[in-house]
Amino acid sequence: MRLSLRPHPDFGGVPGPVLVVVMDGIGIGPHDEGDAVWLARTPNLDRLASSCPSTKLRAHGTAVGLPSDDDMGNSEVGHNALGAGRVFDQGAKRVNDAIRTGEIWRGRAWRDVVDRVRHSGEPVHFVGLLSDGNVHSHIDHLFALIDRCAEEGIARVRVHALLDGRDVPERSALEYVERLEARLRAHREAGRDYRAASGGGRMVVTMDRYEADWGMVARGWQIHVLGKGRPFRSLEEAIRTLREEQPGIIDQYLPGFVIVDERGEPVGPIRDGAAVVLFNFRGDRAIELTRAFDEEPFTAFDRGPRPDVVFAGMMQYDGDRMLPRRFLVPPPAIDRTVAEYLVAAGVSQLACSETQKFGHVTYFWNGNRSGRIDERLERWIEIPSSQRPFDERPWMEAAAIADATIDALVGGEVRHARINFANGDMVGHTGVLEPTVIAVEAVDLQIGRLARTIERLGGAMIVTADHGNADEMFERDRRTGRILRDERGGGRPKTSHTLNPVPLHVLAPGAPLEIDPTVERPGLANVAATLLLLLGFERPEDYAPSVLRVRRS
Repeated sequence: MRLSLRPHPDFGGVPGPVLVVVMDGIGIGPHDEGDAVWLARTPNLDRLASSCPSTKLRAHGTAVGLPSDDDMGNSEVGHNALGAGRVFDQGAKRVNDAIRTGEIWRGRAWRDVVDRVRHSGEPVHFVGLLSDGNVHSHIDHLFALIDRCAEEGIARVRVHALLDGRDVPERSALEYVERLEARLRAHREAGRDYRAASGGGRMVVTMDRYEADWGMVARGWQIHVLGKGRPFRSLEEAIRTLREEQPGIIDQYLPGFVIVDERGEPVGPIRDGAAVVLFNFRGDRAIELTRAFDEEPFTAFDRGPRPDVVFAGMMQYDGDRMLPRRFLVPPPAIDRTVAEYLVAAGVSQLACSETQKFGHVTYFWNGNRSGRIDERLERWIEIPSSQRPFDERPWMEAAAIADATIDALVGGEVRHARINFANGDMVGHTGVLEPTVIAVEAVDLQIGRLARTIERLGGAMIVTADHGNADEMFERDRRTGRILRDERGGGRPKTSHTLNPVPLHVLAPGAPLEIDPTVERPGLANVAATLLLLLGFERPEDYAPSVLRVRRS
């Protein structure tokens, strides 16, 4: 289908470039002692809020395609909505529906999993994030998979549990382990050999993204596949011991480990004839392990002899590269993204971020497409992320991102640019308040530089966020909203995203534009049409409307 954009009948667009700035994880919080955004000194954001058209956007739940408004937003679904201009059912909802209808069990991938282990006698191995954060995975999906194995007469199951503490409370792993062990125990009592086999914190083993640290995946391969690692008799023993040895450590940073039997032998190395299901539905932190199982040749690390297994993902994580080849639930088919429309209109574009969020302004923004739509019109700049802990270097690469963007804008290379500052999210996930305040201030400083550039060039800048995080650094009572306290009276650290709205500020000096009060409950999907208006185009008919309108004289 040929895509085309019509000129806007009332506004020809700003003369200069149009920049979209995504302040990852910087939402609108409760303005109290746990709100790092409110605590930060942000003169540039304050100026935009007081002098420019501004509003709030919904960035979680049904506004970004998740099952309910109790589900926090995340960078994947947020950037999908920003780039698509519409809301698509996302991973969690698609998996829920596939399990509810039974579609998941009728697919070729699940049949391949079952057939392989029926003939070989090897286990089905489930690898994934053990929590109900609903960002990368959900424990209920794992339970549905385990129970279905039992229904189909599969004798052996192994679970390789990645511990969360990031999308859920930071030391909540034992709650999920207790639920898992109870489920596995019930199956063992029914005569089935169902056990946990390995584990480790999600930021230490397996769940790297954007090739920032292949060593994480290599460590995961050692414990999950080869069964090589520090031995423990149970997940609970491992977690309690590691916490005692490293007081204050949070779940996402727990070292990897292997579960062994009474003889000290690993209970679940992955051998020829097995089936492996990666039950995470989100793609960014699933692609590298998928490549380790699916790719030949493979050079990222030394796998040793790769076991001959049937490997399946919960979803296909990269449709362009067909990763993985087998998947249980089809991902959302996102078409006609704003980037595609702009390419069809001949609009030059820039996407820029550091490694930690580079795929968000490229892959996710472009509708889960890994390659450029048109290399002549799209320029992508990746700023390498530092390997140092985020709370030790909370400014991250914000200045370098701004440098590259300003150079491109001033050079006249692009009509539209989109960038992501990762600071609020990545530092917010550490749960440490003071560095997160600095992270927000670092972003504000660069927004000031970008604003001055846009003003000088006669362009426009949209400043928003993909979800909240830094805006709530302490856990709260869900009923009362009060901050939960630790034994010393301080706030109990929170490392997950929030349900808060995010800001939207539009800097467009001299443009006769204002917030459109008729747009009800705007969300991230409304940003694409807002961008098109600033460029002088009408939105496609099925896009969510712009939050701006031409000011009435």
